[in-house]
Amino acid sequence: MSTREDRMAFKIDGEHRPGRWLVTCDHASNHVPDWVGGGDLGIPAEDMARHIAWDVGAAGVASELGRLLDSPVILSDFSRLVIDPNRGEDDPTLVMQLYDGTIIPANRHIAAEGIEERLDRLYRPYHAAYARLAALRPDRVIVAVHSFTPCLRGRAPRPWHVGVLYSHLDERFSRPLIARLQAEPDLTIGDNEPYSGHLPGDAIDRHALRLGRQNTLVEVRNDLIGTREAQAHWAARLAPILTEVLEGI
Repeated sequence: MSTREDRMAFKIDGEHRPGRWLVTCDHASNHVPDWVGGGDLGIPAEDMARHIAWDVGAAGVASELGRLLDSPVILSDFSRLVIDPNRGEDDPTLVMQLYDGTIIPANRHIAAEGIEERLDRLYRPYHAAYARLAALRPDRVIVAVHSFTPCLRGRAPRPWHVGVLYSHLDERFSRPLIARLQAEPDLTIGDNEPYSGHLPGDAIDRHALRLGRQNTLVEVRNDLIGTREAQAHWAARLAPILTEVLEGI
């Protein structure tokens, strides 16, 4: 049975849907629990609304994608600035102190005990639920939904509409997905852009690569998914393509 702490850590849509997919959204929320700095990391509200705190628009895409694929969805319910569930427990960026030019005051002097509390109350319950959902079908395919900012501060603009990220350890699904998306004449597709999809200890490594599950990570540029209508549009565009690619491999 879920505890109150578990419910603070994640949300599940359609747990009993029969589809083969598990749709995940590691950075679905910019929520800061009250027990972390009184619900305040010490940065302005406009920074908490930026990509540094969550993947803007990704939760809406993930939820609608799961509905269209008739498959379960798991979404984190805490900001990546509190603790990043898409990092290994030993990753130095697990609790960020500086991100895209913004210092995170609540994290600057965090002690090991503070990190452990965030692991126990947020990170580990999320991953336990993720593992449980992934194991409900032996042929599970994981599609992780993220979003990326069009431009980091002081960097060149990012031209891609969608990036498909993957590890060289398992390209089975992502390579044909990239080829299929590149056939769309109006899209610029990133092949392991805007960054590499291989990160030891991240969520895909933990729940897919180590267990041989087919997987991919889809990044949508966040200026394209800023409204519910836009999120629904992209989910509706991606769902049949994902299905087509899976049927072809």
